[in-house]
Amino acid sequence: MIDHGMNNWLTCISNVGSSLIIDGRHLKSINQGYNKRVAFLMKGKANGYWSKRLELLTENRNRTMRDAINKSARKVINHCLLNKIGTVVFGWNAGMKNGINLGNKTNQIFVQIPTGRLKSRIAQLCEQYGIRFVETEESYTSKASFIDLDLLPKFCEKPEGWQPSGQRVKRGLYRTLEGLLINADCNGAGNIGRKVAATLGICLKEVSRGALITPLKVPLWS
Repeated sequence: MIDHGMNNWLTCISNVGSSLIIDGRHLKSINQGYNKRVAFLMKGKANGYWSKRLELLTENRNRTMRDAINKSARKVINHCLLNKIGTVVFGWNAGMKNGINLGNKTNQIFVQIPTGRLKSRIAQLCEQYGIRFVETEESYTSKASFIDLDLLPKFCEKPEGWQPSGQRVKRGLYRTLEGLLINADCNGAGNIGRKVAATLGICLKEVSRGALITPLKVPLWS
């Protein structure tokens, strides 16, 4: 099960006791630096302005993004092969995180990071290696408690009075009903799996608390 974000570009947990986070902070910094540099070079210029310097800057940035996509997808597939994971479930709400106004700072960090292309690359590799790839909507997965089996409504179908039993707290942690602190993104990834577990016949009872509390964090570029 895969949840995508910013600082943690991909958070992956499985029902075989493993968990993995692909660190996106370096990529976020590169993308933000590119946007700031482009804004500086185009300041005061007419609409449609372009230059050799902007072309080179953009080409370098695009190459970095392609490399990040390929490396991240490979890390996910290698993790699946190593742990004999046969199904990848990717949480995705089409269009909800593209072209939206999240504030100037967050827009620079998030909207232009090519997570959609990464999803497509993972799907391609899954097909190549005989791994089932499933995409599912991810509404309320970050709010609901995976451990407490909270109801997971679909987008725009939240029942009146619905409340999660836990809550997200500072430093990327989620507090369950019993007060257990787990990784917030792992909680979301687990709930993404719950969205389709019954349909796909996936048993999530083997998702360990250790995987939810202490996921392995892997840098994009070692």
